[in-house]
Amino acid sequence: MPFDGVIGESMASAATPRRTEPPGPARELLVRRLGRRAYRPTWEAMRAFSEARNEVTPDEIWILEHPPIFTLGQAGRREHLLAPGDIPVLQVDRGGQVTYHGPGQLVVYVLYDLRRAGFGVRHFVHALEQAVIDLAATQGIVAARRARAPGVYVAGAKLASVGLRVRNGRAFHGIALNVNVDLTPFSRIDPCGYPGLQMTRLADLGLAWDPDRTASALLPHLAKALHARLVSVAPDRAPDRAADRVPSGCSAI
Repeated sequence: MPFDGVIGESMASAATPRRTEPPGPARELLVRRLGRRAYRPTWEAMRAFSEARNEVTPDEIWILEHPPIFTLGQAGRREHLLAPGDIPVLQVDRGGQVTYHGPGQLVVYVLYDLRRAGFGVRHFVHALEQAVIDLAATQGIVAARRARAPGVYVAGAKLASVGLRVRNGRAFHGIALNVNVDLTPFSRIDPCGYPGLQMTRLADLGLAWDPDRTASALLPHLAKALHARLVSVAPDRAPDRAADRVPSGCSAI
């Protein structure tokens, strides 16, 4: 029976998980670069896409940034919102507690059919984390995952968060990687539900990159981790609302 549920801070293991099936040939993975998009319509488009997809729908990666917003996971507790101030708050259907999204943070939504790919949920989480870890390693940065706390950390500070929703064996949401984002809003929350958790960003680790350059560097590592063949899709074909969710000829925080 496929897993239906959410993945966040409390649902990961340090042990390396196994695939449920042999990898087989690389699968096509469509890549959409969406620029800066408001959170709510993007979230609604992800949900609509995932509900409408079928057994032959290609998996997709959506690359984007969001305007400033705090998001609470499905079981998120509002006591972790310390002083949101003028930054809007939205409760969503991913796992985990509260996090911040804003300009300068690379958001990578991976809309992926786990069942078709033969991926267990923990294997999928580890694959997303490994892509970030491998990218960091190419720049001399030692990054690592933590037991029971999905994400990627450098010297104890969190560089990237991972949160997912899985329905009918199909995952959406994904990775938020701090590139040159202003980290100040994280002081208004308990990041990921952990009081005092320190956040970091690539800019503080010696990389003067922007999210677009970071995405270009990260994508090959995601392709390797997911055993996929990347296919770029023109940004103007990207879904902006539920009615546009499935491109013609195709059957995803």
